[in-house]
Amino acid sequence: MKKIGFLSFGHWSPSPQSGTRSAADVLLQSIDLAVAAEEVGADGAYFRVHHFAQQLSSPFPLLAAVGARTKRIEIGTGVIDMRYENPFYMIEDAGSADLISGGRLQLGISRGSPEQVIDGWRHFGYAPAEGETDQDMARDHALTFLNLLDGKGFAKPNPRPMFPNPPGLLRLEPHSAGLKDRIWWGAASDATAEWAATLGMNLQSSTLKVDESGEPLHIQQAKQIRKYRAAWKEAGHSRAPRVSVSRSIFALMNDTDRMYFGTGRPEQDQIGQIDNFRAVFGRSYAAEPDKLIDQLRQDEAIAEADTLLLTVPNQLGVDYNAHVIEAILKHVAPGLGWR
Repeated sequence: MKKIGFLSFGHWSPSPQSGTRSAADVLLQSIDLAVAAEEVGADGAYFRVHHFAQQLSSPFPLLAAVGARTKRIEIGTGVIDMRYENPFYMIEDAGSADLISGGRLQLGISRGSPEQVIDGWRHFGYAPAEGETDQDMARDHALTFLNLLDGKGFAKPNPRPMFPNPPGLLRLEPHSAGLKDRIWWGAASDATAEWAATLGMNLQSSTLKVDESGEPLHIQQAKQIRKYRAAWKEAGHSRAPRVSVSRSIFALMNDTDRMYFGTGRPEQDQIGQIDNFRAVFGRSYAAEPDKLIDQLRQDEAIAEADTLLLTVPNQLGVDYNAHVIEAILKHVAPGLGWR
């Protein structure tokens, strides 16, 4: 069995060809897609976070709304850029969203991705400490966030408060017990995956990775996952970790599918430069279900992961994306033993 969810980047564009022409369109359709995905049997609704772009940005209002409209599906991010985050305020937002959803929040965090603007986090009031990089700052914010998730009191109470306080030091509220076990780190390299394992975070591995060996993405990711699990075991955590990978997968079921995805999509990995490092970008999969089953059976990273996130073309609308998800669940997943 494998959990299967979707990952939306939440693009919008005023183009007449876009089904999401405004921020309101993409937000409301994201909620509706999560509801539709739950109805067809998906396990997760995940959303990407980008700043200064015509894409989804502030995740917690959306996550809370999805949590209020759904009953079973996991809700999450992939990923929140911790360079931009105040960990203290984030604790309150995350706790609220998790409680509204009944403990279904799966929060992906990371250093973030290449930005639309130069050093965008500076506009949010953050800057690395002397001698540190923005990556160091992201990790510092993440460590503070993880510590606060323990729910221990740290703030000295006012001797004359407006409302009575419980005894001892105060913590941030609302506190959601168990959320700390549902934090994921988006790792681009083997080293950051191992770092996440030592801290007890689950692992998210995307459709791109630092090219550390020249091998295909799925092989490098599978090795990354195995290194992560070894580091987790060595750290001595009491629970089992979770691992997700993201893929663009389309089952060609009808003429519309073939028009959108039947031709012209790369059938091999691509190499590019991301933030001054060489990266390998994973191929897309688009074929009839029987061919997809054969192709996906060769993907070592999917085999290693317990969770698969399907990247969806959100600008094609809720109905079409629900069809894309349902086609994988009904016509591909059973042939691979995932359902």
